[in-house]
Amino acid sequence: MENNVLIAEALNGNARIYLFNSKEMVEEARKLHDLWPTSCAALGRTLSVTGLMGLMQKEEGETVTVTINGNGPIGTILCVSDCAGNVKGFCGDPHLYQTYENTHKLAVGLCVGTDGYLKVTKNLKMKQNYTSQVKLQSGEIGDDFAYYFLISEQIPSIVSVGVLVDTDDSVRSAGAMIIELLPGHKEEDIAYLEGLKLKPISSVLEEDPDICRYLYELFPDAQILEERNIRYFCDCSKDRFMSKLLTLSEKDLKEIAQDDHLDVKCEFCNKEYRFEKEDISQLLNYVSNKG
Repeated sequence: MENNVLIAEALNGNARIYLFNSKEMVEEARKLHDLWPTSCAALGRTLSVTGLMGLMQKEEGETVTVTINGNGPIGTILCVSDCAGNVKGFCGDPHLYQTYENTHKLAVGLCVGTDGYLKVTKNLKMKQNYTSQVKLQSGEIGDDFAYYFLISEQIPSIVSVGVLVDTDDSVRSAGAMIIELLPGHKEEDIAYLEGLKLKPISSVLEEDPDICRYLYELFPDAQILEERNIRYFCDCSKDRFMSKLLTLSEKDLKEIAQDDHLDVKCEFCNKEYRFEKEDISQLLNYVSNKG
């Protein structure tokens, strides 16, 4: 699969840039969840940034889980990514189409809301996961992630993220960019970033999807460190759901065993798995013998 992420440094090594053309990944999410335009923009933006945060992790098996809930109509947005470039997610209401009256742009902020939080949980393969959360600033996703990086990780950052939806509800363009100021940066580096006239990244990539060209347009001295790929990928399986069922109590399993079968659906990809009565009986025997 063609690389769709650039990781680079610029400003004499004082800034790190993550640049992601996420059109195909967001379109995959749209199809899986039957997303309507505003839900697509909200989930697509969150998936795009979460995917980049996964690449920031160093060790195999480390994951990042982002939860956003601003008590808006979309409910909870939850996305998970890893350092291998896999990302998945879902939102509470996939069928939202709302625009701002004055601009007619997709009303992501209204659908997400601001009466809530953005929470990031990192599984760094230690005894306990690292969790931090900040209050939502606008519900537009980009501003909220920038605030998270500043407050929770003490990293001054610019976060640009966007999704354009076409008239047939397909994803016309999507992208995300994170610019981080690294330790030792100077006042002139701050001034340079403040002077950047950033257009909406979805509009930029709609005109020209070449992220390399856009990188050098913003930072002529950029040095590309890595080219990576992020894809929408759900690792669910019947065995994984079986393991979750094993965490239930013997009483709960006995209640489930009274039915002919149990159907479960993965929230990340909507794939369904059926557990027959015999499957539940085997689980119940295992739990009974273990107890």
